[in-house]
Amino acid sequence: MSSARTNARRVAVQALYQWQMTGQNLSEIERQFLEEERLKDVQKSYFVELFYGIPKNLGAIDETLAEFVDRPVDMVDPVERAILRIGAYELLQRLDMPYRVVLNESINLAKHFGADGSHKYVNGILDKIAQQIRAVEIKAKLSGNK
Repeated sequence: MSSARTNARRVAVQALYQWQMTGQNLSEIERQFLEEERLKDVQKSYFVELFYGIPKNLGAIDETLAEFVDRPVDMVDPVERAILRIGAYELLQRLDMPYRVVLNESINLAKHFGADGSHKYVNGILDKIAQQIRAVEIKAKLSGNK
């Protein structure tokens, strides 16, 4: 059984995908998701944070992703792009969330929604971002495991 926060990420992938593909107004997409009851068993506050926070911080998120993706961010598969944006957002904005949790959740999203093997691509990119942004946390984790 998935946690309410995991479900929030899953629905956020779908909502961000729709936003990326249609350019629709965010509140209009949120309204549709509410009406279709897709936010059932979802931590709504976290869904809202991701769904509005990612577009709000899109410049910084895409700039970070651009350093590590093998093509322009806009050319990345739209499902993978939505997942990468969620992972990058969490690594950049949610320092309270362990980087391993961010990576594991993103890998699971890619396995659930992405093409075969996309979880390896997502993992590779987010791991490199984590090495850069969360270096202190990773170093502390490594020295604590000795």
